[in-house]
Amino acid sequence: QVQLVESGGGLVQPGGSLRLSCAASGYTFTTVDMGWFRRAPGKDREFVATMPWSGLTFYSDSVKGRFTISRDKAKNTVDLQMSNLKPEDTAVYYCALKNSEYSAYDYYGQGIQVTVSS
Repeated sequence: QVQLVESGGGLVQPGGSLRLSCAASGYTFTTVDMGWFRRAPGKDREFVATMPWSGLTFYSDSVKGRFTISRDKAKNTVDLQMSNLKPEDTAVYYCALKNSEYSAYDYYGQGIQVTVSS
């Protein structure tokens, strides 16, 4: 059973930084892609960043240049370093995982709240 556990969320002032971490366990796939999604109040869940097994990185336009995704394959973890945070970054952030052979993410963590407010 795949488990994804996020940590590191909280309240931060605009312009501040936060680092989210996610630990994955219970999967049997040979190679996995990992990423982050978020759901703002009243909106659908949206893509934030992903790092496939290849090590390449992809970001949504709204976070490019401010967020950095990284992962440790040996530890089965993925982090999201968020800088220059804006109130519109306020959302529940979800860690995600998928078999590298598939196109869509189908495993998500329980989510962690990030609030950007003065």
